[in-house]
Amino acid sequence: MFTTLEIEAQASVAYVWMNRPEVHNAFNAQLISDLNATFEQLNTEESVRVIVLGGRGKSFSAGADLNWMKAAGEASVEANQADALRLATMLHSIATCSKPTIARVHGAALGGGMGLASACDICIASEAASFATSEVKFGIIPATISPYVLRAIGERQAYRYFQTAERINAQRALQIGLVHELVAAEHLDAKVQEIVAALLAGGPQAQAAAKQLIVAVAHKPVTESVLVDTAERIAQLRSTPEAREGLAAFLEKRPASWINPKE
Repeated sequence: MFTTLEIEAQASVAYVWMNRPEVHNAFNAQLISDLNATFEQLNTEESVRVIVLGGRGKSFSAGADLNWMKAAGEASVEANQADALRLATMLHSIATCSKPTIARVHGAALGGGMGLASACDICIASEAASFATSEVKFGIIPATISPYVLRAIGERQAYRYFQTAERINAQRALQIGLVHELVAAEHLDAKVQEIVAALLAGGPQAQAAAKQLIVAVAHKPVTESVLVDTAERIAQLRSTPEAREGLAAFLEKRPASWINPKE
C-alpha cells in the first residue's frame, strides 16, 4: 500500500519500517506522505496498541533527501511553504498519536530523522546510533522538527546543537534526554520488546489520557485551574469500564482484560 514503508503487524503491535535503505531512509515527498497516512490510519485501528518506528538498512533516517532539498531550493516560496507544512503535519501526526509510539534507532538519525526520534514517545537506541540537527550546515534551520526536539532535549541543549550541528553520539543522546534506553546493537530488538510488553500491560484509554495529561500540565505553574483540571481528568477515568476492570483485575490477582496472556 505504501511504496516507501513496510508495515508488519504482530498481535497488537504495528512495526512501521522506513524502506529506502539505498538513501539511508532519507525523506522525500513520498516518504513524508506515506508516514503521515500510516500514522493517521494506525491511530484509528482499535486492534493496534503500540507502534514501533524503525528503518531498514544501515540507518534509522539520514534526514532530507538531498535531491529533494535541491528541488525545494529551486521552487517558489509558496511551494516551499506547502512542502514544509506537509513535513510538519507528518511529525505532528506521530507526536499526537493516541497510541504509545517507540522509535527504534540504529545508525544515523539526522535532521528530520532526529525529529522522528523526538516525535515518538519513547526512543530506544543502539550504541552505534548517532543524532544531529544538521540543518545549519545547509544554510537552513531545524524548524519543523524543533517542537519535538526541544521537548526531548530542552532549550539549553538546543542552543548548542541547533547552531553547531555537531554529531551527538548515543551515550551523549542518553545524557541529554533524547534517548530513553541505550543498548548494544544485538540487544536492540530485545529492549524494544521489553518496553512493548510494559506498554501492553497498561490500559489503552489510560495511556491515551496520560499523553493528553502531559501536554496539559507541562511547563505550567500549579494554579487552581491546574488543580481542578487534573482532578477532573482522574475523576472521569475512574468511572470508565477500563478503570473498573483494571482495579478488579488487581484485586483478583489476574491479568486485565486488555492483556493477551500469549504476548
